[in-house]
Amino acid sequence: MRSCWRRNATAGNCFYAEQKDLYLRDGVAFGRLAPLKVIDDPKVWFTRGEAAPGRLGDYDVILMRKDPPFDTEYIYSTYILDRAQIQGALVFNRPQGLRDMNEKVYTAWFPECCAPTLISRDMHDMSEFLREHGKAVCKPLDGMGGRSIFVLEQGDKNRNVVFETLTNYGTRYAIVQRYLPEIVTAGDCRVILVDGEPVPFALQRMPDADDHRGNLAAGARAESRPLNDRDRWLCSVIGPKLKAAGMIFVGLDVIGDFVTEINVTSPTGIRELDRKHGVDVGGMLVSAISRSLEAA
Repeated sequence: MRSCWRRNATAGNCFYAEQKDLYLRDGVAFGRLAPLKVIDDPKVWFTRGEAAPGRLGDYDVILMRKDPPFDTEYIYSTYILDRAQIQGALVFNRPQGLRDMNEKVYTAWFPECCAPTLISRDMHDMSEFLREHGKAVCKPLDGMGGRSIFVLEQGDKNRNVVFETLTNYGTRYAIVQRYLPEIVTAGDCRVILVDGEPVPFALQRMPDADDHRGNLAAGARAESRPLNDRDRWLCSVIGPKLKAAGMIFVGLDVIGDFVTEINVTSPTGIRELDRKHGVDVGGMLVSAISRSLEAA
């Protein structure tokens, strides 16, 4: 999905388009955009008007939020949004950054912040990594919401099948990370960064007793905790580089002392943190966008 604020319109005017509504004509970025009103009611939380074509560059701000998979169609969408940015709109998160920062692979830019990790499509290398560490988490590079995440131990007779499935018999890259036992006691924590600065509380996603996945979509329960010193250090290393790349709204997934993913496409968790702590993450994001508009 995409949300846009129109230039020279009444403050707060918001419009909505989906991937299928974006197009290029003679190098100009367009979208079929519908006026949108958001309501704080989970039963009826928005109303949408009739869509009409418009030049994307004529809007002040375009918020890009699209769930994975990170596929070729996603890349094509960022090309259109690049043209919109060149033609006058501020696009968040920046399209170039969205292309460059795969949520699993981008952790490789911060090895000091991460547990031992292998990204490969070589099944023998994956087996050796598992043998070295004894227990590992294996997942595809384009998934979300806990889909196709496996935890393997060295003696697991399914390990070869898992590696074959994730790599499609060695033709597709996947990621293998050392298992972090803190997932059981402290959960998979989502740390939100707004314009490079962390929200002071982390959302703890605690796995169900019968599951290993710390994803709310997979049945984990939502708790929270204040950021600790390690969280702040991780944010101090990663946050400035994200800000410099125009990645204004990002979620770091932290288990124990380590970052496991850097979510730049559609990070969630702000509603839960708002309810628990009254931090108004959405207000922080709007303030950051306003500062960018003033500086433009």
